[in-house]
Amino acid sequence: MKKLLLVLLFSSAFVCVSLAQKYAFVDTQYILGNIPSFKAAQDQLDKFSVQYQKELETIHAELDKMYKDFQAEAVLLSDDMKRKREDVIITKEKEYKKLQRQYFGSEGELFQKRQTLIKPIQDDVFKAIQEISEQGGYAMVFDKSGSLSMVYSNTKYDLSDQILQKLGYKN
Repeated sequence: MKKLLLVLLFSSAFVCVSLAQKYAFVDTQYILGNIPSFKAAQDQLDKFSVQYQKELETIHAELDKMYKDFQAEAVLLSDDMKRKREDVIITKEKEYKKLQRQYFGSEGELFQKRQTLIKPIQDDVFKAIQEISEQGGYAMVFDKSGSLSMVYSNTKYDLSDQILQKLGYKN
């Protein structure tokens, strides 16, 4: 009986302590959407992406034409000429894939530009979230714009506008 009473006492103390924790949430998409330098950086990245994509589409169209021409002329070509044309097409395909990785790969130019333009802004936002969370004594701060889904959230715990204000934007 004493053990049961002791367990109940400790569990109720644990529940009280956990209920005393302060939680808040932010919407990083909203925050970033209200930072002009982020919008400008995103626009710049979009321009690079469109430029790279156009270049790749041009090369792909050339490849497609080369392949169709080869198929149409294959019956008229000698085996040696077929091999040479196939080699040219294969080389062009390799160049295309290399350029595609160079632009859009995991360490490609677009990724590098994103790191240069957007990461410093994201770091500033994270730092502001961290400072406000520590000042406010929040145990946890959730980002509702990501994969975390909330069925209901009280807006009085939304720190997004405070983050923007700390960064010097809006209000």
